[in-house]
Amino acid sequence: MKIEHTKTEKKGHFDAVSKNGKAGTMTYTWTGESRITIEHTEVYTEFEGEGIGKKLVCEAVEFARQENLKIIPECSYANHVLQSDDTFSDVLI
Repeated sequence: MKIEHTKTEKKGHFDAVSKNGKAGTMTYTWTGESRITIEHTEVYTEFEGEGIGKKLVCEAVEFARQENLKIIPECSYANHVLQSDDTFSDVLI
């Protein structure tokens, strides 16, 4: 499973891609220069239960750390993942 990141000036997304195609996606918007808001995380039915959603959130965390950003988790799944592990507190608003 490979995670691909696409970003524009106002939005971005992380896509989980397997050899059989896209397995899931997580979208975000820029909220100022130093914040992103995770809006939605989706894993396609045939890939559920493989931890792909968490992998997508973790990629966003790594991106935030590299770019010195904070994350606002509007998506309920991303919020759950980020709130449930203290190691993510450095990027969480």
